[in-house]
Order: sequence, then C-alpha cells, then structure tokens
Amino acid sequence: MGNSTSVQSVDRAIAILEILARDGATRVTDLAAELDVHKSTAFRLLAALEQGGLVEQTGDRGRYRLGFGVVRLAGAATAQLDLSRESRPVCLRLAEEIGETVNIAVGRGGDAVNVSQVRGPAAISGHNWVGQRTPAHATSSGKVLLAHGVLQLGPELERYTPHTITAAEGLRLGEIRERGWAATVEELEVGLNAVAAPIRGADGSVVAAVSASGPSYRLTPDRLAEVGAALVAGAREISQRIGYYG
Repeated sequence: MGNSTSVQSVDRAIAILEILARDGATRVTDLAAELDVHKSTAFRLLAALEQGGLVEQTGDRGRYRLGFGVVRLAGAATAQLDLSRESRPVCLRLAEEIGETVNIAVGRGGDAVNVSQVRGPAAISGHNWVGQRTPAHATSSGKVLLAHGVLQLGPELERYTPHTITAAEGLRLGEIRERGWAATVEELEVGLNAVAAPIRGADGSVVAAVSASGPSYRLTPDRLAEVGAALVAGAREISQRIGYYG
C-alpha cells in the first residue's frame, strides 16, 4: 500500500510539471482540479517540488511556475547528448591517429561508464565497452575522473590482475592532475593498456574522459606519453566543442 501511494505521488508530481510546462504559471486550485485531488494534496506536492527547485512561486500569491532546477536537469541531459555527438569526429580522428580503440567515459555511481566508442584500424577485439561500468581505480578514464573529483574512491580497491593498484596513494592522483593524463598498464585486464585525458564542460569542471586502449604488446609503456599528448589535445578540442574556452 505504501509503495502504491508513493508511485501515485510521483505520478502526480510529474503531472504537475507537465501542466506547468504546458500552461505556465498556474494557481494551486487549478492544479488540484486538473489532478482531481484536494487542494492540500496539491500544496504538499508543490512544496516537495519547490524544495527541489523544480517549481517556484510567482509574485502572484497562490500561483506556481517551473523553477530553475528544471533548467539544470535539462542542461545536464543536453550536455551528455552534446558530448556524445560533439566528441564523435574527434574520436574518429584519434582512433585513426593512435591506431587503437577510443572511448568517452563519464562518472556514474562510483564507476566510469563508457558512453561512446570508436574502434581503431588496428583493433583486434570486437569488445563493445559502451554502457559498461568499469572500476575507477583500475581504468585510465576512472583515474582521470578520480583525480579531478568527479568520482570518489571506495573503502576497498578490488584487485583484478596482479598489476591492479589497491592502495589509494599508489594511484598518484596529484601527478595525474599535473601531467594532464592517466594510464593503466594491465591493471583491469592482463594484456590491456590504456591512456586517458580529461574533458571539461563550459564551466571548466571535468565532465568526462577520453581514452585510448589497446593490447600491451602494441600500446607499450614507452608509447604512453606520446598517446597521452595526443589525447590531451583531443580532449581540449572536445572541451571547446561543448563550450569550454578556458
């Protein structure tokens, strides 16, 4: 019964947002009438939405309109769509230049999640990383997101290979920030190396990482700095394409 009531409240809250989007500033009595609920119920729902910044009262007492919280949420969704679209041509070029698979990853729930992938001409694996969560401490993109505060380390760092770094100080996040790129050497999978650089949003904060990954016999440790420099340049271009001009 409690779950049913909660779902009904969510449905009504969504209906309120849709009504305000359609009609603009609206009186509580009109909202209650359209939802077929008591005025006190409409007030309660509006109070919850107002606390979240999704609605706000107008100067005309008893009238509500959409709040700037809706703009913030819409902006976040648009930014992610823009990131995938605007990064694509840069990733295609990087994959060709580096010869390895290039991914875009964002931080979600403590992990790095790949949202876009371009396979390089020398790629030998058909593995699709898009949509997959990968552990931050064992991936180059994850290390970039950790270094810039997008993700936080958990209490325990799981070991995936004999080379996985399981001590926070071993990640050297400060060095990653200063150098501008991060690398992993067989830390997630034996035989797989990767390099990543940070992508910045319009406000200058890091919002994603672009990485290149390949077999350790080809993406060797002595290539990491060269690939890192290419990814830093590519990340800068992607950042500019999504609005960063710092």
